Amino acid sequence: MINSSSRPVLLKRILAGVLALVVVLVLLIAFFPWDALRGPINRHVSDQLGRRFEITRHLSVNLGRTITVRADGVEFANPEWARKPYLVKATAAEFDIKLLPLLWGRIELPRIALTEPEIGLQIEPDGRRTWALSRDTSDEGAVPRIDALLIDRGTLDYEASAQGANINVQFSLAQEATGQLPLSYKATGKWKNDPFSASGRTGGVLQLSKDLEAPFPIEVNAVAGKTSLKAKGSIANLADLAGIDATFDLQGRNLEELYKLLGVVLPSTPPYKLRGKLDKHGKVWAATQIQGTLGSSDLSGALSFDQSAAVPLLTGKVQSRLLDFADLAPVIGLPPPAGPTPTNAAASTAPTEAAPVKKAKAAPGTRKVLPVATLDVTRIKAMNADVVYSAADIRHVEVLPLDKGSVHVKLNAGVLQLEPISLGIAGGTVAGSIRVDANLVPAAFDTRLDVRAVQLNKLFPAIETSKSSLGKISGQFDLKGRGSSVAQMLGSASGDVAVLMGKGEISNILLEFMGLDGGEVIKFLVRGDRNVRLRCAAAAFAVNQGLMTSKTIVLDTTDTVINGRGNINLANETLDLILDPAPKDQSILSLRSPLRIGGTFASPSAGPDKGALAGRAGVAIALGVLNPLLALAATIETGPGQDENCSAILSKATSTGVSGVASRIPASAKK
Repeated sequence: MINSSSRPVLLKRILAGVLALVVVLVLLIAFFPWDALRGPINRHVSDQLGRRFEITRHLSVNLGRTITVRADGVEFANPEWARKPYLVKATAAEFDIKLLPLLWGRIELPRIALTEPEIGLQIEPDGRRTWALSRDTSDEGAVPRIDALLIDRGTLDYEASAQGANINVQFSLAQEATGQLPLSYKATGKWKNDPFSASGRTGGVLQLSKDLEAPFPIEVNAVAGKTSLKAKGSIANLADLAGIDATFDLQGRNLEELYKLLGVVLPSTPPYKLRGKLDKHGKVWAATQIQGTLGSSDLSGALSFDQSAAVPLLTGKVQSRLLDFADLAPVIGLPPPAGPTPTNAAASTAPTEAAPVKKAKAAPGTRKVLPVATLDVTRIKAMNADVVYSAADIRHVEVLPLDKGSVHVKLNAGVLQLEPISLGIAGGTVAGSIRVDANLVPAAFDTRLDVRAVQLNKLFPAIETSKSSLGKISGQFDLKGRGSSVAQMLGSASGDVAVLMGKGEISNILLEFMGLDGGEVIKFLVRGDRNVRLRCAAAAFAVNQGLMTSKTIVLDTTDTVINGRGNINLANETLDLILDPAPKDQSILSLRSPLRIGGTFASPSAGPDKGALAGRAGVAIALGVLNPLLALAATIETGPGQDENCSAILSKATSTGVSGVASRIPASAKK
C-alpha cells in the first residue's frame, strides 16, 4: 500500500512525466523532419485523386485545431480532360486547414496564400470541374471550401464552354502594400463568346466566403462585347458575388444585350449610358439612384433583380422627364428614323462599330409599315417582371402627337401583360391593355384600347389647314390574334374597331379636296379657308382574320355628307375604300364623283373613281364641242345632299361589336 505521505511525491512524478512527454511532442513536432514525408504525401494524394501532386522542395507543418501547412514548390495537375496542365503550380503555397472537419472528410481552408501561381480552372457543361478534389470531378461535395485567397503575382485561366467563357487574369501585388487596393489585375479573353477585357484593383485578400468579417474593396473597369462597366465599392463574398455595395457606370449600344451577358430581359434600345448604385444581398441585385440617357431620352429610377426563385423576377419603377419618340422605334420593332443619329453622351461614348452596309430601298408597294420584329418567346419565358414606366413629355412624334404616357409591364410564366396603358395624345387619352401569351405557338394577343376626347385640330399637326378644326374624337379597338410579330398578330386579328366624333368644326378645304370641288378649292385658296360645322362622324369596322370590313363610314357637315364603304387589309397592308361626297351647296367647276382610296399603308393613293368621273367628263367634253360655255353646265352642283340622322349613325356604329363608345359622345352631339 501507498501511504498518504508518499502520494504527493507520486503525483508530482506523474505530472513531471506528462510535462516531459508534452515537451518531447512539442519538440518532435517543431523539429519533425516533415520533408521526409513529402514523398509519401505526394504518392498518397496522387493515388487518391488520380492525378499528379508534388511538393518539389520543402514542407513544414504547424499543428493545432487549425493546421498551417507551408510548401515550397507545388505542382498539382489538372484532370486529363482539362486544357491547362495544372490546377495550381506555385513557387510557394501556405494554407490553413481545419482539423475537425478534416476528420469527417470535409476540406475547409480558411486561408490560402500563393506566390507566383499558375491557376487553371475549367468547368464542363456536364458538371466536371478541375477544382473538385476527387476522382469524380463532377461531385460538388468534393469541392473544398476556401474562405480567403492571397495572391502575390501570378496568372489564372478560367474556361467554361457553357458560358462562352475563356479568360486569362494576371495579378500583380504592389511592392509597398500601402492603401486599401494593393492587388492589381488585368483580364482578357471571351465572355458569352464576345471579346472581354477587364482591369482594376482589389484588396490584398480576396474573400471567397461570407464568414469573414469585413468586405474588401474592389475597382472594376470591364468591357464585354459592346457593353462597358465601371464599378467601385466593396464585396463581402467573391465566390457568390454577395454583399456588393458599389457605384456603377454602365454603357453600351443596346440594353437588350444584357440578356446575353446577365440573363436580364430588357427591351431593345438605342445606345445608352447609365449610372447608379448597385447592391447585392443573397440572390437579390438592386440598382438604385439610376440616372442616365437612352438615345436622346433621359431615364431614372430603381430596379431589383431577384434570382432566388427558379425563374428570376425583375421589379421596379423607372421614368423619363423627356422621351424622344425615335428612341422607342427599336422597342416596338420599327426601323430607326431616317436621317443622322442624334448626338448625345450615350451615343458618343458607346463603343463604335463598322458602318453598316446601306440597304437598298424597297420597291414601291413592297415596303411594310407594321412592325415585323419577331417576338423572342425564349426570353419572355426566361424571366418574370413587374415594372412601371412613365414619360412626362414625349417629343418628335411624326405619326401621332403623343405628349405623355405610362405603362405597367407584368410578365409571368410566359404571359406578357401591359396594363394599364395610358397615353396622352392630341389633348385626349388612349387607355387600355395588351396581353401576349407566349405559351401558345404562335403567340396569342388580346388588346383593348379606349380613345377619349382626342382633339381634331391637334391630331394632324403637319397639316396647316387642320389647326383651325375643332372637335373631339373617341373610339375603341378590341382585337385578338396570333403571330410572332406585330404585323403577323394584326394580320390575323379579329374583333371590332370604332371611331366616333360629335359636334365640332372641320376645315372646309379638306372636304373640298376630298370632293374634288375645283371651284371651292380655288375660292378658299384665294380668299382663305373657312370652317364648316361638323354634325357628326363615325367609322366602324368588323375585323376578321386581318380584314377590316366597314359597317359604317359617314361624315356629316353643314357643307357635305360623305358616306363610305370598303376594306382595309391588315395582312398585306392594303387599302380599298370608296367615299361618296354629296354637297349641300351649289358650286361650279365641280366634278363630284366617288373618291377611291387605295394603295398600301406605306404608299397610299387617292383619286376619283375613274369610271364615274369619266362619264361626267365625257358629258362636259361633248357639250364643249357645241359651245365652250355649255361645258360648265355639267359641273354645276345643285347640292342634293341631306342632313344625316346623327343619333342613328352613332347608334349603328356601336350596335354591333363595340359597345361603350357612343356613351362617351355628349347627348347634344348626337342631335
